[in-house]
Amino acid sequence: MAGARGESTIQTESGEIRLLYTNRALVAAEKAMGKSVLAVSQGFVAGESGVTEMVHLLHAGMEAARHEDREGGRRLTVNDALRVMDEVGLGGVAGPVMESIAEVLSYDPTNEDDEEENDPNL
Repeated sequence: MAGARGESTIQTESGEIRLLYTNRALVAAEKAMGKSVLAVSQGFVAGESGVTEMVHLLHAGMEAARHEDREGGRRLTVNDALRVMDEVGLGGVAGPVMESIAEVLSYDPTNEDDEEENDPNL
């Protein structure tokens, strides 16, 4: 892992949806929701956040991945994220989204060397 980022995928009938979360993606989500990602995360536990917030978080991750992959074409919209959520359900989206966001929020650069040493793929 290079820096504060979290990645995951969601499987749909039409293929794999890649998600990427970075601080920049979280800022975009906060701007769209008008509240902080931390408040939204706590709101899921307290029952104060719901589908609207999840679709904005999903959209931010989808768009960040599209941008990083330099896929070109049109920007993804909230409607694109809603189509994914319609297909796989809230539960199919919530896990990958929140796990990836947690990676960004808990990033500690002092652990990066330790992770590389313990990675059997390196």
